[in-house]
Amino acid sequence: MALCLKQVFNKDKTFRPRKKFEPGTQRFELYKKAQASLKSGLDLKTVVQLPPGESINDWIAVHVVDFFNRINLIYGTMSEVCTEKSCPIMSGGLKYEYRWQDDHRFKRPTKLPAPKYMSMLMDWIETLINNEDIFPTRIGVPFPKNFQQVCTKILTRLFRVFVHVYIHHFDSIISMGAEAHVNTCYKHFYYFISEFSLVDQRELEPLSLLSCLHQLQQAPSSTETFYQSLYLLPLFQTGNEWKEFPHPQ
Repeated sequence: MALCLKQVFNKDKTFRPRKKFEPGTQRFELYKKAQASLKSGLDLKTVVQLPPGESINDWIAVHVVDFFNRINLIYGTMSEVCTEKSCPIMSGGLKYEYRWQDDHRFKRPTKLPAPKYMSMLMDWIETLINNEDIFPTRIGVPFPKNFQQVCTKILTRLFRVFVHVYIHHFDSIISMGAEAHVNTCYKHFYYFISEFSLVDQRELEPLSLLSCLHQLQQAPSSTETFYQSLYLLPLFQTGNEWKEFPHPQ
């Protein structure tokens, strides 16, 4: 019997504390507007569009933080079944391997178990979104010139969480009755990054068929349907070797 979503997505299971918007700020108001649109039943392609008169950087900042919170919650729930033993490599099926690289500890693309990769990822994102020089919260403080490039790196890596969770842990999503929530979160994420061209199309290949199904309103609702999608996925890809995705430059 499936658990209710409140039981499945418990805040105690998040990898990191939720990043919140300060009440009374413009970004808080934008966040409320975005959430209201989500709950209104509007088409998600419409929901992600920039509201008239709003700053695109503020809109992107709000969504990056929100997606971090939501994907953090999803993976935190999966973390009990995603272990170094079950997932010794951070991958997306047999064709995609993600290697970790940063400017400090890992200066070259490095193979890591999925849980370690996720931990490094969440630490990295949390540091960025808490950096006032990159995500300014004070009124009148401008965004840096490379803000959207930074967000592209964040969203590219967050997409890899969806890849790993969908391909390696979809059974767990199904057993918890959480597939509708995860599908909606992915669909929202996909439409947002597509609306503003924030992630390279090559990075989207591992879930290309799933994205097509979402656009056709046929997102997988069962393990059988999803694995049928995976069976067809090679038809949309080329080559038989691993594709390695290092730190997005």
